[in-house]
Amino acid sequence: FIMTDSLLLNAISWAREAGAVHLRYFRGNQLEIKSKFNDSDIVTAADKAAEKLIIDHIKSTYPHHSILSEESGLENHDSEYRWVIDPLDGTTNFSQGLPQFSVSIGIEHNGVTEIGVVYAAYLNELFHAIRGRGAYMNGELVKVSGKARLDQCVVATGFPVDKDRNPDNNVDNLTRVLPHVRGMRRLGSAAIDLCYVGAGFLDGYWELNLHQWDVSAGLLFVEEAGGSYTHFRTDRNVSVLAGTPAIHDQLLPMLSTEAATK
Repeated sequence: FIMTDSLLLNAISWAREAGAVHLRYFRGNQLEIKSKFNDSDIVTAADKAAEKLIIDHIKSTYPHHSILSEESGLENHDSEYRWVIDPLDGTTNFSQGLPQFSVSIGIEHNGVTEIGVVYAAYLNELFHAIRGRGAYMNGELVKVSGKARLDQCVVATGFPVDKDRNPDNNVDNLTRVLPHVRGMRRLGSAAIDLCYVGAGFLDGYWELNLHQWDVSAGLLFVEEAGGSYTHFRTDRNVSVLAGTPAIHDQLLPMLSTEAATK
């Protein structure tokens, strides 16, 4: 456990530092918003500053570890350890002044995520999980909600950045699921969505066309909190469904497993 515990403590410490960077920029006028893929896919000065902080820490502490990060891509050192980082998940929320944003850090060992840390700084919510040792929110052990009836559930989803030009944009799934649930939410941070499933605040969540840095920490959190998840598409990057075991199994057949026809 010694290596795992030191990795966890560093990941938590660096996530908190990145969160402090977020708060320095949040609702300020120094965001320097730039488009990436399109106007729905943006990056801010806070994303870049938080990423630099985390990567600098990793390089100085674990110089031989590989890093996969949203803004910088992959640095492969052929190491058995890889850090998977989203320095600011929920950039659109952040740029609007909405408080659902987070930093997500997953640590893989030989390709398996062993540690996950998600920190939502404005909300002061710190989620962490270690494989085989449970899921925690602000130091307290958490579990999925345990709900089994879809009509009593609140579930979340999101929409891909290419929704303007690709009809395979999740609206078909939304239309099928919406009538059957108590409520539908779109929180805007996949890492928070997944952690909220693990903590029991949401009963299910799905989204398509995500990336590994969006889900690395959150999926481990769901698993360690007693939830289930499935990659329900193979053709749209990371497309994932998570929920309480019963709700996951009810939602899965409702989701398209291939692109909607035009």
